[in-house]
Order: sequence, then C-alpha cells, then structure tokens
Amino acid sequence: MKLPAELVLYFWDVSLDEIDLHKHRNFIITRILNEGDQRAVAWLFDTYNKKAIKETVISARNLSVKTVRCWQNYFGLKEEDLCCTGLHSEKNKKAY
Repeated sequence: MKLPAELVLYFWDVSLDEIDLHKHRNFIITRILNEGDQRAVAWLFDTYNKKAIKETVISARNLSVKTVRCWQNYFGLKEEDLCCTGLHSEKNKKAY
C-alpha cells in the first residue's frame, strides 16, 4: 500500500517509492500531523489506529509546538507524557 496521490505534496523531500506505510509509520504520522490539512488527517486516522497516532504524539521529538498542543488536548495527555515539550530535560536541570 502506498501514499495516496493527494498526500505526495507533504513528502517532497523523500522518494515516494521507498516509503513503506508500516515501516515508516512514525515519520508519516509526524509529517501529516505537522503539515497536513483536514483531508490528510482524515486519511491518517483511516490508515492508522488512534493508539499508533497517540504513541507517535507522545514519542515524537519534532512536532511543532502548535501541533503538539492540539494533539495533547485531543488525546488528553499530560505535559510530562510528551517527549517533545522539553520538560524532561528542564526537570533534570532543576534537580541539580
């Protein structure tokens, strides 16, 4: 299974023939959450389950602040659950 033609514009920097929907799941989810429109996000939720998308939001380090806040709210995540907010490193700095 390949990316649909309408999503190609979000993957301008990679070879589309090499993208594997399973193998590159986190990359695809992150890119669509950061750059995608409503139709792209709908495709994302049709293609991947909510658990996979939520896990990516939690573990991704390259989501924009606006994106992470949106999906943090959507999934009801706590600040400390998210890797991309920088809280882990800030807490460690204050502890010393």
